[in-house]
Amino acid sequence: MGVDGLYGRSGTFEHVIERINAAFSAVGDPDGPEVMRFPPGIGRWQLEKSGYLKSSPQLAGTIHSFFGGDREHRTMVELIEKKGDWTAGQKTTEVALAPAACYGVYPAIAARGPLPADGALVDVYTYVFRHEPSIDPARMQMFRQREHVRLGTADQALAFRKLWMERGQAMIGAIGLPFTVDVANDPFFGRTGRLLASSQREESLKFELLVPITSKEQPTACVSFNYHRDLFGQNFGVETASGEPAHTACVGFGVERIALALFRHHGFDPKAWPAAVRNVLGL
Repeated sequence: MGVDGLYGRSGTFEHVIERINAAFSAVGDPDGPEVMRFPPGIGRWQLEKSGYLKSSPQLAGTIHSFFGGDREHRTMVELIEKKGDWTAGQKTTEVALAPAACYGVYPAIAARGPLPADGALVDVYTYVFRHEPSIDPARMQMFRQREHVRLGTADQALAFRKLWMERGQAMIGAIGLPFTVDVANDPFFGRTGRLLASSQREESLKFELLVPITSKEQPTACVSFNYHRDLFGQNFGVETASGEPAHTACVGFGVERIALALFRHHGFDPKAWPAAVRNVLGL
């Protein structure tokens, strides 16, 4: 679309995305998750409370808009005609772009009061934004995440992550993609970020399932398995039935990356993919 990391999608690509989501649903729906769907925009206050700006400000996106009158509008039009910076007169709105699909879940659950004894499980899916312009087609600025989010005690969250690490590997293996699983860290910012990244890896809070797409030497993370401890429970006021800050975990499928991996390893015509792959995806 004339900007690195921003793409349109074809009908064929979207059909594959639909089938990836259907395969995910076939595995996860029997758990009975509550379905929540959010727009790619969240409240700016949600971004602030999440702690994302403390850890990854370089990836965050906020929505700006025009708030001026006639004079300011004339100035803006003149700048456009002169190819100047017409955005300088814009101001931030109360809307930010979601950096992760699960960010809409925590305040929605917190607003209900303490969790039941068995916690909560949510299926969420939306476009997210991360300011990482790149010519690598697997590193998009706007892309979709399909997640299941578990909220409850530490044991419940960790058991959920263990289950989905097994399921995720089985799913990716069933569609004929080579992969490895490795401990990982989020792209934290600055000196403090390096300490956070080191701690995240040492405590094995994040694992990624990696598939070669553009490079065998640097495979791409297509699925992530995350344990947040009580970070979001504390930040958003999500409480367990006993009144403690809830622990959370999530599994996130990068559906566009999985689609790219399928095209990379099986070819550009889904009708010619191996029969076993087409059977799993219903193609």
